[in-house]
Amino acid sequence: MTSSTPKTDDETHASDHRSLSPLQLRGKRFRRLKRGYYSFVLLVSFYALSFFLPLLMNHRAILVQYNGNFYFPAMASYLHDTFSLGQEKVYLAKTFDQTNRSGRPLFGEANYRELQLSFAEKGSGDFVIMPVIPYGPNESFLDLPGTPPHSPSRIHWMGTDDRARDVMVRLTYGFRISITFALLVTVVGYTIGIVVGAVLGYFGRWVDIVGQRFVEIWGNIPFLYTVIILASILGPSFGLLTIILAGFSWVSITYYLRGEFYREKSKDYVAAAIATGEGHLTIILRHILPNALTPIITFAPFAIVSLIISLVSLDFLGYGLPAPTPSWGELLKQAKVNLRVWHLVVFPLGAMFVTLQLVVFIGEAVREAFDPKVQSRLR
Repeated sequence: MTSSTPKTDDETHASDHRSLSPLQLRGKRFRRLKRGYYSFVLLVSFYALSFFLPLLMNHRAILVQYNGNFYFPAMASYLHDTFSLGQEKVYLAKTFDQTNRSGRPLFGEANYRELQLSFAEKGSGDFVIMPVIPYGPNESFLDLPGTPPHSPSRIHWMGTDDRARDVMVRLTYGFRISITFALLVTVVGYTIGIVVGAVLGYFGRWVDIVGQRFVEIWGNIPFLYTVIILASILGPSFGLLTIILAGFSWVSITYYLRGEFYREKSKDYVAAAIATGEGHLTIILRHILPNALTPIITFAPFAIVSLIISLVSLDFLGYGLPAPTPSWGELLKQAKVNLRVWHLVVFPLGAMFVTLQLVVFIGEAVREAFDPKVQSRLR
């Protein structure tokens, strides 16, 4: 007959975590930091939902039935809708035999809100299904009474800008563009920084000396002047801004990764890998890099904040995304000119504040989760 002694709390805690990898343990710590974890869930949910904006906020119908045929005007691709790439399919008014109130044929793109009312009046069985908010980000409502910008109303909840475009729709589309831009630049910039930092830190000697001088020279190139010159010559675009900011954002992470590689390559597991005859690429990718990712993961959320602010600043100065792309910076530029129009000041600044605050909460939680301390200040 055997007797079992109850386990202490420390033994139970150790047995629960015995089979978990360091990354899994950090993931569990991150989920326990409620403020950062819920901010992450909220931000990811909003960003995922933004991919369906053409079905939620759009002046084009989701579905049109006309003469027994079905049309899907809102099903433009994400790239077409956001970055103005390729050729977008537009249904003309003559497709549905649409006429104005005087009975004359309409020219250009169909007006689906009026088409919906027309089908309802005719009672022919044709129908139009519009998005929840049937307004497009670049659609001007010049038929509203008064002069733009218009104050918030039952129709336009956040009012209109100085070109009579719906502020809420432009803010929402601008959110998607800002987050997409920041993520793309972070991925591209960090990839370059990882490669450069790994090479400098691993090989050292003359490679590190020459490489460091190049990094220092590149890092001292004035960023704003470069953007102004290239934007003036090539014309501002989403792709150009992504390349320029990625070309400058890799410098800072290079220093951190170089230091991590210097520290890790002096440890015994790297010497053992060299003794077994493994190649340089294998040692860098399989052995050192997984143990050197802490600064990359912890600094990434704060880099996203910096890049969002950079895009907003460039749009505010007029060197950002080309018009009429929905942009937070362009709305803030309008707010500067129309300081007495409160909704142009409050709503864009509020959207920026909430988004950046969520990203900062995520960054703080990630930093705490990767901290070797057992107790957390944010729990």
